[in-house]
Amino acid sequence: MFRRKMREGALLLASWGVVCFLLSCSQAARQGQDIRCGACRALVDEMEWAISQVDPKKMIQTGSFRINPDGSQSIREVPLARSEGNLLDLMESVCERMEDYGEHTDASTNRKSYIRIKSRSGEAMDLSEATLDSRVTASLKFACETIVEQHEDEVIEFFAHETDNVKDKLCSKRTDLCDHALEMPRDEL
Repeated sequence: MFRRKMREGALLLASWGVVCFLLSCSQAARQGQDIRCGACRALVDEMEWAISQVDPKKMIQTGSFRINPDGSQSIREVPLARSEGNLLDLMESVCERMEDYGEHTDASTNRKSYIRIKSRSGEAMDLSEATLDSRVTASLKFACETIVEQHEDEVIEFFAHETDNVKDKLCSKRTDLCDHALEMPRDEL
């Protein structure tokens, strides 16, 4: 009788251990998803801001400089800000700006989002909602670098041609990095 109770107790303890392990795995997976989604959304914000800083009147010639058999050239002018060369240059340094972000935890869902903690203009910002942690910014930077590496073509495609809802289109629909993005307010990362 005593051995039977011990076995039942051991099984119950083992079951609780498995449940706790699965819950921690689920929580770790959700945190990983939150950081990847946050990095994608921050990347989009930073790219959009950098593009907006380029003079819209500046143009660049793209295409082939070879002369076609009919004597024409396949050259076209595109805005410098959205040219492939400029976008590649911006992508080289965009992840460095992840240091300017802090973590925010939604009290009702316990989901993490990432908000800018350093103003681009030098103005003071309200940091009461943000948690500042070097491990978080390092994780955000690593996730950003991974996104740039794995989705370079998609990032260039979207910024070269799209201007509306790039966050949702790139981070949710195209890359599936933010499967919960529809539940997030538009200004949240």
